[in-house]
Amino acid sequence: MADMRAFREAVGDWAAGGPGGPAGELAVRLGVRTAVLLEGPSDLAAVEALAVRHGRDLTAEGVCVLPMGGAMSVGRYAGLLGPPGLGLRLAGLCDENEQRYYERALKRVQAPHRGIHVCVRDLEEELIRALGTARVEEIVRAEGDLRAWQTFLHQPAQHGRPRQQQLRRFLGTKKGRKIRYGRLLVEALGPEPVPAPLHGLLTGL
Repeated sequence: MADMRAFREAVGDWAAGGPGGPAGELAVRLGVRTAVLLEGPSDLAAVEALAVRHGRDLTAEGVCVLPMGGAMSVGRYAGLLGPPGLGLRLAGLCDENEQRYYERALKRVQAPHRGIHVCVRDLEEELIRALGTARVEEIVRAEGDLRAWQTFLHQPAQHGRPRQQQLRRFLGTKKGRKIRYGRLLVEALGPEPVPAPLHGLLTGL
């Protein structure tokens, strides 16, 4: 049976210059009505984890969450999936520095901007702020990354930097770490408020 992962792969092939037929056929078969445009896989991990926490089945709701491999690709994806292409409703999550790319892309395809939610700096910073640095360090220890974290803190470039900035930088120092911690930090949210961009994205879908 076709699943949303197959649709994501078909869209990725289409965006890379392949045929659009497979993506269009899967969109109809799966009942896809909304595409959530994300910069990368760490954002995908966080959004999927948040949906699970809230008991949401995005696939059943016709929502496909798509990592694009960078904000510079948003114009291409918006054109393929929005009004000029498959006609899907577009939503998204981006960093503040990338907001202009999203706005430009949505304006070009004449899609509403209200579904785009912006992180002050990036999603990792939003999650670290929500949890607090002490809680994030507990998660780092629990994941077996304490030695790597301590080694990182001894680097001259980290001396004197605020703990929040150190943690944010640490999460991006090893391939795959941001993806893993994107999920873990969302799962660790308890009574802490969900960061506003994530909350706005999920409730708007």
